[in-house]
Amino acid sequence: MCELIFVGLGGFLGSCFRYLITKFMGRFFPFFPCGTLISNILAGFLIGFIIGVERQTSPLPNRAKLFLTTGLLGGLSTFSTFSIETVHMFENGNIASAGINILLNAGASISFVILGLAFAKLLLLRI
Repeated sequence: MCELIFVGLGGFLGSCFRYLITKFMGRFFPFFPCGTLISNILAGFLIGFIIGVERQTSPLPNRAKLFLTTGLLGGLSTFSTFSIETVHMFENGNIASAGINILLNAGASISFVILGLAFAKLLLLRI
């Protein structure tokens, strides 16, 4: 039961952070869902960094890992929002934008997981 609280608190914070990113980016890019893209990329980088730190040091305590990865980063990233935004683009005839959105979200998120892993390794080699 305690683990559920850690996941829930992390999810609450991650979801709030995603909402703020989306509102902020919507002011500058009302024509493209940059908030979702940035949230997914940031979550990808951070999960890569967290796992990379674990690989170089020692495992995080289970509750901390649940709070950060399942909760915070699970709330920050969003496959369902990305999916519906892409479907809306297709429905509105914005085929190119929908394709770009798919490539950016999938490609950049995976790339930033790899970058996060590499950054953690590089950072810990210097310490």
